[in-house]
Amino acid sequence: MADNKKLKNAELIAQMTLEEKAGLCSGEDYWRLKSVERLGVKGVQVSDGPHGLRKKQEDSKENSLVSSVPAVCYPTAATTACSWDPDMLREMGSAIADECIKEDISVLLGPGTNMKRSPLCGRNFEYFSEDPFLAGRMAAAFIDGVQSKGIGTSLKHFAVNSQEKRRMSVSSVVDERTLREIYLPAYEYAVKTARPWTVMNAYNRVNGTYCSENAYLQNDILRDEWGFDGLVVSDWGAVNNRVKGLAAGNDLEMPSSGGANDRKIVEAVRSGELDEAVLDTAVDRIIELIKRSQPALANKAEADMDANHAAARKAACSSAVLLKNEDGILPLKKGAKIAVVGDMAKNPRYQGAGSSQINPTRIDDALYALEDSGMDCVYAQGWAEKGVESVLVDGALAAAKKAETVLVFAGLTPQYESEGYDRKTMALPADQNRLISEILKVNRNVVVVLAAGSPVEMPWKNEVKGILHMYLAGQAFGSAAAKLLTGEVNPSGKLAETIPERLEDNPSYDNFPGGRRTVVYKEGIYIGYRYYDTAGVAPAYPFGFGLSYTSFEYSDLKLDKKSMKDTSELKVSFKVKNTGSVDGAEAAQLYVKDIKSTIFRPEKELKGFKKVFLKAGEEKEIELILDKRSFAYYNVNI
Repeated sequence: MADNKKLKNAELIAQMTLEEKAGLCSGEDYWRLKSVERLGVKGVQVSDGPHGLRKKQEDSKENSLVSSVPAVCYPTAATTACSWDPDMLREMGSAIADECIKEDISVLLGPGTNMKRSPLCGRNFEYFSEDPFLAGRMAAAFIDGVQSKGIGTSLKHFAVNSQEKRRMSVSSVVDERTLREIYLPAYEYAVKTARPWTVMNAYNRVNGTYCSENAYLQNDILRDEWGFDGLVVSDWGAVNNRVKGLAAGNDLEMPSSGGANDRKIVEAVRSGELDEAVLDTAVDRIIELIKRSQPALANKAEADMDANHAAARKAACSSAVLLKNEDGILPLKKGAKIAVVGDMAKNPRYQGAGSSQINPTRIDDALYALEDSGMDCVYAQGWAEKGVESVLVDGALAAAKKAETVLVFAGLTPQYESEGYDRKTMALPADQNRLISEILKVNRNVVVVLAAGSPVEMPWKNEVKGILHMYLAGQAFGSAAAKLLTGEVNPSGKLAETIPERLEDNPSYDNFPGGRRTVVYKEGIYIGYRYYDTAGVAPAYPFGFGLSYTSFEYSDLKLDKKSMKDTSELKVSFKVKNTGSVDGAEAAQLYVKDIKSTIFRPEKELKGFKKVFLKAGEEKEIELILDKRSFAYYNVNI
């Protein structure tokens, strides 16, 4: 048997038969790449992610949650993006990589970096933001963290994948400027700065061509323009025409096609339809991927699951967004009599449903954590999965009447939000809204703790005194919520997406999810806050918004030059001071506006941010750099 560590890829490929080369271009099974044992090429395993490891149990014949090995479930991307903290994403990625090494996984399938075009996309919980600048920085940081341990990532789903309905076939029709300014920049930044080992293409078509066969995306842009030198893998089952896909830059088909597509590749080479050099290039990339993960997996080590659980809690605390805090109702006073209402206080909604679903090592419940922190709690279930029952409502009202403050744990259950389908509405389950309204009749001191991976309408937002949005906060949801509610941790999350007042306000409302074959992105570059700000439509809560238990003051804004060339950079500096009495972190955000433009532009665009921790009374200076790209738009006429 050859030692493939000593042989160059070209030497290995030269010794392979045509059938062996074609075979390497598809999976051995659902999660493994093929081997060529006689040449010492050993297949590796990949696994779902990206907010934790979802490795299938070796002896399991199914792909359900219970068949996955226990792993720490971290907050989803929709949550962690609200931290505005790339350093935290790096730490999280590094911790997940430790679990990959423990379980012999070479590539973690993530992060998801698609833009949030509509609040209804069923997979929004897996995606970072509506803004490409923020999404790209968070994705790159996560990739850095995972790959720092010698484990690969798969940046996905490339590209323009913004809905679940007809995701296997729908064509996303998008103009070139919108493609370049909105739907590609997050990928571009992550590819150029973090260099993911693999990029995963999407199921859908873009302007009529399947992503797995789209040479413009995979070769012209990804490889030739951006310099990507890794492997392109299909999403699972995303291959339409394997020979066309291979020629267009799709190196690896997953999962196994049972040999059917391998034979088509062989036939295409023999007939002259496919240049064998194209096949050799794909095989070279696959062998390189196999080799890259071997050093890390050779040095086996046990992951510290307790430390990783603590990291998941830290991420949840850093990402939660305090949307409302009227009369300083939060933080809760120690020993206060609290009514805790809602099934999610004991059985939290902490992750999304679908391919990223993790089998958690443990789950923290908020009720226990609140009691453990010194709160005098009375629990009432309030609502059940099948709806509000009168006896549950009565119990909740009885508890609310006797309490100083009522905490209502509410949100979207898995039946309302999952990979595989899009939501029909932005509403919470009607029974939860009714329960909150009834509680408000007997006690005005109500704080709603939300758990949802996407924006929801809040018909009661003007009546309750507090709203803490936890998003999908991972297995430490409960303990993180308790730390935030009691003030042990000061909330510092900022929204990574706009929460509209109502679904009809969303710019994609009339064009989501489109027709039977196509969905037209008629809103163009005006998605998220770019639309709301420019059109003057007030949202319920704007992009970048989030409260704190302290206050911050900005001052002394300076630019290091009054004019600049397209080859120079502009340094922007300013001071941030914690003017309150509580230590806390602030995510400072820098936006750019084109005052006088010859082309339509958004009211403003995010081009810089920095999260900084400040003790009470402390002041720090922040510096951010703007380059040519910070001020640019994509000119389709050049």
